[in-house]
Amino acid sequence: MTRILSGLPAAARELLLGTDWESLRHAYGSAEDIPVSLCSLVDEDAEVRSEALAALDMGVLHQGSLYTVTAPVALFVAAILDHPMGLAEHEGHFPWDGGPPRSLRAALLVWLGQVAESAAYGEDLVRDRIDWQWAPWHDETRREQDPEELAALHACREVRPTLYSAVEPFLSSPDPHVREAARGAAVPLLSAPGLADRVPRAAALLRARLGAGAGRRERAGVARALGMWGMDTSDLLADPDPAVRVCAALGPARIDRPRALAVLLDALRDPRTTDGWFLEPLPGLDGWFRFTVLRSALALAESFEEVAPVAVAIVAAGGMSVTDHERGPILLRAFHGGYDPAHPLTPAQRDLLRAFVDTDEVTGGIAGNGLWFRAAGLPEDREGIEALL
Repeated sequence: MTRILSGLPAAARELLLGTDWESLRHAYGSAEDIPVSLCSLVDEDAEVRSEALAALDMGVLHQGSLYTVTAPVALFVAAILDHPMGLAEHEGHFPWDGGPPRSLRAALLVWLGQVAESAAYGEDLVRDRIDWQWAPWHDETRREQDPEELAALHACREVRPTLYSAVEPFLSSPDPHVREAARGAAVPLLSAPGLADRVPRAAALLRARLGAGAGRRERAGVARALGMWGMDTSDLLADPDPAVRVCAALGPARIDRPRALAVLLDALRDPRTTDGWFLEPLPGLDGWFRFTVLRSALALAESFEEVAPVAVAIVAAGGMSVTDHERGPILLRAFHGGYDPAHPLTPAQRDLLRAFVDTDEVTGGIAGNGLWFRAAGLPEDREGIEALL
């Protein structure tokens, strides 16, 4: 331990020795055990490092939850990003950690990005143009946070400027995996209201990576980051690579709305190809890529009619579509504000409901989508929908 302490950067050593860890908590209780885990992050033994990373995932940021220990640990991690041990590779600790070994530095950057995502939860930010209030369970899952949770949240938000200062140099790393991890952390960090002044410099660093030598994944990731920060991505809507065009259209900056929407809809006409662009999700995205593309298209459209042909085709695909990520959001976009019996169904709404009825058995029945039908103010059974039609 003494040898490791002496090799730590001054900021990391001061944090380690100057923090009252016993007064802080993680997912499993007192954080008095955390200093050992933090020192183990730069241990020469790869297995020890891997176990220390697992402690960060399981205890300090358990399933995305923030604790009073999370902010000081994040500051420590930021302080050791340029430690020589950051170049060492390690295997994943958990069975689900697939893919090739990654450097410690990349792993730490990914973790900081996850902290930043959790810290941004609930802020007035538009991300990927997803209106989560469409989800019928939205209100059911909201609850008041207790004082300790709120303190942890505010502490993590307060350290974001320091975290970003540590992350920014790695946006230009020669290691593509480190660059991607740094970009994944920078996107939610710079989405913070108080860090807008740092966006232009970050955007310039990322645009420098758009040269011909960059691969699809990096160029698409840069396009998405620029859009998330509200930068003009109009030029990238004409990129020769469809994956880059789509990421430039995701927003939330609404640049050239008709052209951006056309790019998104074109990608949704061939969803299997679109899903194949990124076999490993881009940082900050979960699930199949088509889910993100669809949510962005639904939010960008000024009326359901603009997206109806593609949306109806997705529902008509039956079991190939997914209730909570495709059929449900489509249904609520078609009946924005809820079904009003005083107004007749539009042709687009009728086509959509007919697609639900025609694929009833394949999609698990109307009842299989019941929460979404209820949220849209529609009957929750096949007979009720048939009556409307």
